[in-house]
Amino acid sequence: MPQVRHWLRNSLIVFALTIALGLVAAHTSLLQPDELRLDRALQTDTRTGWLNTVMLGVSDIASPVGGLIILALWCGWLLFRRHHPVAAVSTFLVVAVGWNSSEIAKLIVARNRPPVVYSLDPEIGSNSFPSGHVAFTVSAVVAACLLARGTRWQRPAAFGGAAVVALVAFSRLYIGAHYPIDVLGSVLVSGSAILFLTGIWHAWLLPRLHLVPFLDRFGPVQPPAALSEKDGEVPVGAQH
Repeated sequence: MPQVRHWLRNSLIVFALTIALGLVAAHTSLLQPDELRLDRALQTDTRTGWLNTVMLGVSDIASPVGGLIILALWCGWLLFRRHHPVAAVSTFLVVAVGWNSSEIAKLIVARNRPPVVYSLDPEIGSNSFPSGHVAFTVSAVVAACLLARGTRWQRPAAFGGAAVVALVAFSRLYIGAHYPIDVLGSVLVSGSAILFLTGIWHAWLLPRLHLVPFLDRFGPVQPPAALSEKDGEVPVGAQH
C-alpha cells in the first residue's frame, strides 16, 4: 500500500465535497431532473431482452452477497494458498473500508431511489447515493491494482479494472437503481476512504500486524516488498 502525503487532509476534503454534491443532488432541483432524463434516455434507447439479463447478472455479481463471496475467496487464496498474510489483510481492508464508506455516505445524504416504475429490479429500503455496487467494484479494483504494482500486471489491472467499474456503473443506471451522480459519488467516496486508509495503514496498522499470532502461521508478517519472487511468479502484494 503506497504512502501518500497529506492523506488526512486530502481524504477529508474529497469526502466532504462528495457529500456536498450528494446533498445538492438529493435535496434540491439543480441536478435531479437532468439526471432522471439521462436515466430514461439510456433505458429507452438501449434496453433489450438479452441485455436486461446481462445487466441484471452484472449487478448480482457486485451485490452485497456477491461482493462478500468474492472478498472471502480472494483473501482466502492470498492467505492459505499464497501465504501472503500482509497482502491478504491489506486487500481485505482496502475493499472493506472503500465499500463500507458508501454506507456512511448513504446515511448522511439520504437520497431516494429513482422512480421504481422505471426499474428492472426495484430496491426498497436503501438510499441511492452513492451506489454500493459501484463502491465495491471500485474498492476491489484499487486493491487489485495495489497488488499488481511494480509487476507486468500493473497496466492490465488498471485498464481492465476501469472497464469493470464502467460496466458495473452502467448496469446500475441501465437497471434504473441509481442516478448518474450516485455512481460518480461511489468513485469519490471510496477513493477518499482508501486514501484515508493508506495513512492509517502505515502509521498504525502495518507496524502492529506482527502482534497477531494467527498470521504468523502463513508466513512472515512484514511488508510484501521484502518477500522474494519464486519460480518467476508475480509477487502477490508487491509494494502493497
